[in-house]
Amino acid sequence: MIMKKWDSNFYLGDTLTQDQLRFFEKHGVIVFRNFLSQEKVQLYISEIKRLETLWLDEGRDKVNGIPLKFGKDEHGNKAIQRLCFTSLHSEPLRELLQDPRLTSLYELLSPYEGRIGENEKDGLVINNYINTPNSTFTQMGWHTDSPRDLFLGQKIMPMLNVGLHLDTCLFENGGLRVIPGTQNQNIIKLLFGKKYFVDNSDDKKEVGFDIYSGDLTVHDGRLWHRVKQSPLMGEASRRRVMYVPIITGKYKPKDEKSKTPFYHKFTSKVHH
Repeated sequence: MIMKKWDSNFYLGDTLTQDQLRFFEKHGVIVFRNFLSQEKVQLYISEIKRLETLWLDEGRDKVNGIPLKFGKDEHGNKAIQRLCFTSLHSEPLRELLQDPRLTSLYELLSPYEGRIGENEKDGLVINNYINTPNSTFTQMGWHTDSPRDLFLGQKIMPMLNVGLHLDTCLFENGGLRVIPGTQNQNIIKLLFGKKYFVDNSDDKKEVGFDIYSGDLTVHDGRLWHRVKQSPLMGEASRRRVMYVPIITGKYKPKDEKSKTPFYHKFTSKVHH
């Protein structure tokens, strides 16, 4: 099957252009180039390493009720492959979420009022994908971000998932794949269109991008998407992506006393 690659020449300023709004409304996904400078990328990578070391030393296994995801690096050392609520524990990451360009993305949720979910859902998440024999996090099967709302007894509310990419991941090396336009699917297709997280198969309608270090991606929470496994191994396969949700609806902050949502017991078995 021939996989489709889309290019992007969009850049994010303090307001979105009509072209950007139209593109997102049609496809449910958009890529903005060079959102982060390489100095900032290096700063955030060092913060991630600092937090990982700290949390491993503390023996921490969850943050605000959300489990951390552990694996091993290429040397067989224990590693955290999914960190959450990171901006609550890092001044540079907290400042990043105050970047005014991020608030310009709220317009993509209009007429709903959007906000950055810094202490809601899983906060600022860091996914650290790497292909090693002992990695538990090399890919992620097809899913949308919406059923969490149903699990929590809420109706599905519009949301955006904003990805800040710290490593370059060219199209042929796997990475983010989406099925454009599926943000407008009906509830049956949203819930049953694919087997959540289990299905990693290629889809003739899916597209991907060349993603460069410093790029920012935005996708609608109702869009079918996955992370395709890298054909590379070891350090060459590493993809560090920070995700923060822009959400609508009732404010539901989490804290250290928050219970673990039961769907985490399910997803821990299928994120391979």
